[in-house]
Amino acid sequence: MDEDGTKASMESDQSTDTDIDTDADTDTDASSDGEPAGEQPRTVAESSPTEQSTTGEQAGASEDNSPLPNVPDTEPEESDIPEDVQKYARFKKMDGAQYDRVNEFLRDRTYITAREWAIARLCSDFRTETGVEMTKIGENLPELVPFMTDTYTPQAVNQARSSFEDKVRTAGATFLYGAMCDFFTAEELDDVMYESTEVAKFLLEVEGVDLSVEDELEAEERISSVMREVREASAELREQEDE
Repeated sequence: MDEDGTKASMESDQSTDTDIDTDADTDTDASSDGEPAGEQPRTVAESSPTEQSTTGEQAGASEDNSPLPNVPDTEPEESDIPEDVQKYARFKKMDGAQYDRVNEFLRDRTYITAREWAIARLCSDFRTETGVEMTKIGENLPELVPFMTDTYTPQAVNQARSSFEDKVRTAGATFLYGAMCDFFTAEELDDVMYESTEVAKFLLEVEGVDLSVEDELEAEERISSVMREVREASAELREQEDE
């Protein structure tokens, strides 16, 4: 390419660049004089009523999530448990025990269930001048007895208490008849009394009753003495009837 051709090509390129710059300036002016090319941010005052309402609702929701003053917490606290219930330690030796295991032990040795045993003990400990505090016992049963996991209504507490009383009366009549009808010899009757006393002492010890050896021996001797008198009196009664 000769010198004249090169010069013509350079002039053509410069003309094209000038046209491009002119178009860019024209677009910039149009953007400044007319509507903005993109949406510009607006203030709250310039926003629509609907958008202002939405903003207000969001602010209100944020305020609703804040804690309300003077409104009590619905979650139960330790302070909600009566003081005497918190201090009650009758069944602390049973911590971790399962109801089924306790019930099985009692079923093998007595007529009562674990539920009846626990509630009978509680009715004895929570008795006032006006009666047994069945509502307090039922509402705090899991806190009072480790192997009881559900709360009871006062009616359910009373039912278990009544069932315990009926079984004790029935067992007492059965035992006393066995002692009086001459079914057992004196030695056999002593064995029955010894076995019964051992089970009763074990339950008392589980409840936290501290029995000394002297107290145990004295209690066993008194019971044996009473049962011997019962047996002798019943023998005399039978002889009188035979005459």
